[in-house]
Amino acid sequence: MKTRVKEVLEKYPGAGRDKLIPILQEVQEIDGYICKESVIGISEHLSIAPSKIYGVATFYNQFRFEPKGRHHILVCRGTACHVKGSAETLDSLERELGVKAGKTTKDGLFSIEVVACLGACGLAPLICVGDEFHANVTGDKVKSIIECYRKREKEGQDEK
Repeated sequence: MKTRVKEVLEKYPGAGRDKLIPILQEVQEIDGYICKESVIGISEHLSIAPSKIYGVATFYNQFRFEPKGRHHILVCRGTACHVKGSAETLDSLERELGVKAGKTTKDGLFSIEVVACLGACGLAPLICVGDEFHANVTGDKVKSIIECYRKREKEGQDEK
């Protein structure tokens, strides 16, 4: 088990089930996700079956089991975005990247996460890639947005 995860567990000596969520939150804060190795370590520390830990963690949207892509895409599914077609935007993203929401592309470049609201309803439908917001994103615009990030990646590699 990773040293930093061990350090989290050491903060909870003799902990029980009531500390599972705070521990999961701290582990995810460190690694960006919860890996199998961490689940096993938490399981041993709390004397809880790994399946129970997965059951709790999968119940809550905040936990993920694979790392985010270098370009993490948030897709707003709030009311305004929904009405303006964010379902089509999400479908287009999933097709373009070849992964479903909650997953990361095999090359580690992109991941998709659905969120309830990004708080910019006047720009609907809205996606956020890293710290860049893209407004009025229809299914037709998805391909050009993704191509822009792929081009940036390629240019970044060419400079190295």
